[in-house]
Amino acid sequence: MSWVLLGIGLVLVLEGLVLALAPSRLEELLEMFRQIPVETRRALGLLAVAFGVLLVFIAKTLGA
Repeated sequence: MSWVLLGIGLVLVLEGLVLALAPSRLEELLEMFRQIPVETRRALGLLAVAFGVLLVFIAKTLGA
């Protein structure tokens, strides 16, 4: 359970840094995402989930 809290905390830190350090760049990035077709965004999301699961598996295998 503690690794779940660690993961959520790390995501919040990274998201907070983006919002704090580059808010205008984030707006540009969101505009770029609006121009990508929904199917492509969905595929990118599924790819990100798969990569995240792979990273969690590797971390757990290494003893984290």
